[in-house]
Amino acid sequence: MPQGSSLGPLSFLVLIGDLEFGCLAHKYVDDTTLTELIRDKTKPSNMQTIFEQLLTWTNENHMAVNYSKTKEIIMGSSSITANVSLIKTTTGHIERVDSTKLLGIHLDSNFSWQPHIEAILAKATHRLYFLKQLTRAGVPHSQLRHFYLTVIRPVLEYASPVWHHLITKKQLEQIEAIQKRVIRMIYPCAHNMPYISAELLADLPTMSDRRVQLAKIIQIHNPVYILLP
Repeated sequence: MPQGSSLGPLSFLVLIGDLEFGCLAHKYVDDTTLTELIRDKTKPSNMQTIFEQLLTWTNENHMAVNYSKTKEIIMGSSSITANVSLIKTTTGHIERVDSTKLLGIHLDSNFSWQPHIEAILAKATHRLYFLKQLTRAGVPHSQLRHFYLTVIRPVLEYASPVWHHLITKKQLEQIEAIQKRVIRMIYPCAHNMPYISAELLADLPTMSDRRVQLAKIIQIHNPVYILLP
């Protein structure tokens, strides 16, 4: 059905609204994530039982689990991994990974955010090529700046309130370096300027300041923010 229609949320509720098990279930369109919190390392995981309940639900609702796209990741101490068995299926086991992509965010088992930072840096760097081509074509500075704000910077800021406070100084500098390159590409006179002066010339705040501001906006205006731990 057309995206944005009133029937979209209704059909979502009708089709998978009852997809609930003995764990946290996060559902977004055709993507479902089941999460189990293991508080005691000595106790066995219940995910095998939960997964079997999922298979029962899919059979009853004439659906199927795509095993090739289904991954398992254990986040936290490595000692937990040793005590958790692989999830069994009718054809084998669910693949256990050290990192995975969930709704555009790259998660890894030790919460380092390194895979996510590497992914957004690679994607933003790839888009710099198009900015360079526009620069060579003589596109005005105002339009080049608009291209950066709408095509490149959102990549570097996607879901930043989730990971901003957990990245390292090196990762912070790597992200900031992208904007430095952009300013020098758009404004050649900024090559010999200090970064602070170049920011003023381009009328752009630092990426770090932007992420802090975005986090504050979510904290103030998001009604479900109080539910976060």
